Amino acid sequence: MKFTLSWLKDHLETDASLGEICDRLTDIGLEVDSVDDRKSFDVFVIAKVLTAKKHPDSDHLQILTVDTGGDKPIQVVCGAPNAKAGLIGVFAPPGAYIPGLDVTLSVGKIRGVESFGMMCSERELELSNEHNGIIELGSDAPVGKAFAAYCGLNDPLIDVGLTPNRPDCTGVYGIARDLAASGIGKLKPLEVPSISGEGEPSVTVSLDFGDTAPLCLGFSWREIRDVNNVQSPKWIQRRLNAIGLRPINALVDMTNYITVDLGRPLHVFDADKVKGKLTVRRGRKGDKLLALNGKEYELGPDNCVISDDNGVQSIGGIMGGEATGCDENTKNVIIESALWDPRNVAATGRSLSIVSDARYRFERGVDPEFMEPGLAFATEMAMKLCGGKPSKAHTIGTKSVEQKVIRFPFAEIKRLTGLELSREAATIILQHLGFVVEGKGDVVTVKVPTWRPDIDGKADLVEEVMRIHGLNNIKPEPLERPSSVSGQILTTIQIRQRSARRALACRGLMEAITWSFISEKQAKAFGGGRPELKLLNPIAADMSDMRPSLLPGLIAAAQRNADRGFPDLGLFEISATFEGNTPETQRRVAGGIRRGTYKLDGSGRFWAGSAKPVDVFDAKADALCVLDACGLDASKVQIETGAPEWYHPGRSGVIKLGPKIILGTFGEFHPDVLEELDVTGPLCGFEVYIDRIPEPRKKATKTRPPLVLSPYQMIRRDFAFVMDKSVNAATVIRAASGADKKLIQSVEIFDVFEGASLGEDKKSIAIEVAIQPHERTLTDEDIEALAKKIIDNVAKSTGATLRQ
Repeated sequence: MKFTLSWLKDHLETDASLGEICDRLTDIGLEVDSVDDRKSFDVFVIAKVLTAKKHPDSDHLQILTVDTGGDKPIQVVCGAPNAKAGLIGVFAPPGAYIPGLDVTLSVGKIRGVESFGMMCSERELELSNEHNGIIELGSDAPVGKAFAAYCGLNDPLIDVGLTPNRPDCTGVYGIARDLAASGIGKLKPLEVPSISGEGEPSVTVSLDFGDTAPLCLGFSWREIRDVNNVQSPKWIQRRLNAIGLRPINALVDMTNYITVDLGRPLHVFDADKVKGKLTVRRGRKGDKLLALNGKEYELGPDNCVISDDNGVQSIGGIMGGEATGCDENTKNVIIESALWDPRNVAATGRSLSIVSDARYRFERGVDPEFMEPGLAFATEMAMKLCGGKPSKAHTIGTKSVEQKVIRFPFAEIKRLTGLELSREAATIILQHLGFVVEGKGDVVTVKVPTWRPDIDGKADLVEEVMRIHGLNNIKPEPLERPSSVSGQILTTIQIRQRSARRALACRGLMEAITWSFISEKQAKAFGGGRPELKLLNPIAADMSDMRPSLLPGLIAAAQRNADRGFPDLGLFEISATFEGNTPETQRRVAGGIRRGTYKLDGSGRFWAGSAKPVDVFDAKADALCVLDACGLDASKVQIETGAPEWYHPGRSGVIKLGPKIILGTFGEFHPDVLEELDVTGPLCGFEVYIDRIPEPRKKATKTRPPLVLSPYQMIRRDFAFVMDKSVNAATVIRAASGADKKLIQSVEIFDVFEGASLGEDKKSIAIEVAIQPHERTLTDEDIEALAKKIIDNVAKSTGATLRQ
């Protein structure tokens, strides 16, 4: 929501500074996103053309001498057709940024003649679309003075980030009301014009929704005849330009202005372009509209439209059509002020990908009682700008709005916020915000204004009082210790999750967070796929089912890493799985997988030979580690066969406590399941049902402290050196590790080779260096520099050379 400071002061009497206003807006919940103090316009000055002569090398350029109020005139080359001696315009010196051209001026030569700046047109300063000549000011314009101050362009621009629950502040008047309630100024009264009008509109309107729910909740309109649709005044154009709206003509600008000023969107039809009557209805198959944004839209029964005998002329609450739009030839107009169904406006806007100021307000909920007053304001402004004679106003379809009434005990303020606020102070705040407080004593009834659909109960009223009084007045207090058994803050499940997380991290596994929904194929492969666990509106085709297990997501994550060159890794996750759609069928599970040759220390290759692939014993060790961390003595559990079908039948097991309680499963995965999921490589995994572990009789076994994991990706580099057989492998490792003790996490030997090709008394040792950055991502140059240092260190310590 953007507006200028002077625009705000049209509704708010205040001497507060820009900074004070912005601070107060943020304090009362209307957070200021940005402020443009418009200082960029200060470089433009009012200047007078002293002489104008033809450029010697151009038919359309002139060489001007310009008085800018300085010691001597300035030479400017100008191509404007209206440039002449005596003209008073706007001068931009070298170094000025020209917003309409998106360039910064510099001293330059134009056809061999130096130009020390430029005379500006309105479009170059983004004041309007006029670019047929440079700006011409009146003869009384003060030469040498700042143009921004003379024309009001130094009006600061404020951008407030509104939350969706504040439709009342989608107009400048609503923001002024909040500021006045906070004590920063006085709200100017808003008097609704009284316009009687003569005669009936030439166009009739009807609502036709048949047996379906109406999408238009009220429609007011009137005709204004014999208008003169000229350009809107400069002050309106400046304000619209400031907030990013392009001025078009007086009638269109009027509707845009009232939309932002009062939060009441409107639409104007050229009455002479409407054929027959206007009907507000649902769209039909085949309906199309060429909208005012130049795009054509296909409409249907889910959209609300306004049509005449020629077809659809407007999308209700969102955008009008070009066919009945107003232009310079418009003489008679129909002004519409309607009330549209917010949900339909939001759904239509999303489905058609239309973002408009009208949609922004209607989908949040405009004031239903301001429909007819909005028409009166629009009529008055249209007549001031374009003249004309109004007809009588008509309204159809509207129903009286039942005003919300809330029983409000003032003691709620103290109970919910801790604020000690008198009854009188709270009452004044509510009244200034438009609430009607009735009754005496400590409990009153409060009538909610129709422009506040977000207020539903007494807690909302407390929030209103609190934000206006000031959140900074709430004193911080420490939380009371809970009076639960043994003073324990965390639940047993939370404690177990923390312990399991630390234990698995200490075993070298990395924590992952995967989606709670997976594809139907994955769900069925792991015992899921039930109809009650299917999503009604999945965000993607491969996320259609709630997961019955953590393993599909972890396996898919491991495969993605393998596809990108990281085949050896271990992942774990502690989260929920779903066996049904009831609370008791939701499990809290710790699950993990290992892939490739990923062992406890994360190693994959070793000098004495390739490491063994992960197997059932690795998965078993991980599962038992979780049980131990959760306080269960692993020696008391039974390991049996009969693991679920997604495990290898001969390389898997079930962890039981007694004959009935299944605590978890583990094993290598079935080849058919891996093939079904399009996954390769040695894979094993486990799942432990944390919520099935019985309460421990004694404290859980303490685990090692968690590893400090770096947020940056580890890099591995291989080096092969040729050296004398007498050189010890430990010397090579020590030399490589010493290249940078902060970055080099480990050095492992994965190959030793001797052969005639190397020469007598020579051998080759290949090492893998794990590089772990902690402060930033390493660049290619950083890695190459470290590699050179490793090679130099090994060569210096052992006399080795890099194997070619």
